[in-house]
Amino acid sequence: MARFTTRVELHIEEDEDRSEVYDILHEAMEDEGFARTIKDSDGKTLKLPDAEYNYEGVITIGEVLAKAKSAATTTEHESEILVTEAIHRKWHGLKKR
Repeated sequence: MARFTTRVELHIEEDEDRSEVYDILHEAMEDEGFARTIKDSDGKTLKLPDAEYNYEGVITIGEVLAKAKSAATTTEHESEILVTEAIHRKWHGLKKR
């Protein structure tokens, strides 16, 4: 099973409510199978930084990108998306969920 870290940045006008738009994105990403958390080696669930998502499954990196693009379009905003296949992960300062 592959693991992917995906970052989605939305282009939001200054007068718009950023949290409302990102809430739409978070829900759409969840519907596509993404999580905003990861588990550490002790099984503790940790929250990823804002606009970062985890995807795990038998899937290609292109398919993960397509899912993220589909979710981002639900916000009706332009987006920038980066998908990285995670072979090894290290982190610092992630908070417990």
